[in-house]
Amino acid sequence: MGILSWIIVGLIGGWLANQFIRSPRYGILGIIILGIIGGILGGFLASTVLKLHNPVTGINPASIITAFFGSILVLLLIRFANGRRI
Repeated sequence: MGILSWIIVGLIGGWLANQFIRSPRYGILGIIILGIIGGILGGFLASTVLKLHNPVTGINPASIITAFFGSILVLLLIRFANGRRI
């Protein structure tokens, strides 16, 4: 998957997670980074736990959902690390 695809999937997944969790606004760059990290985390968990082969493959609904759930996990970990209630 190319860098542009990672950025687009990260932007969509991070934005959706940011809206779902109602986290503080991180700005467009923060959301992209959140989404990319979420895509990596979600892809890792989907491939190891769910035994899916290559869950993040481009700009498609499966990749966006993977990045979304991974981004939610990242946001929850950030809140837990900061000691804030969910």
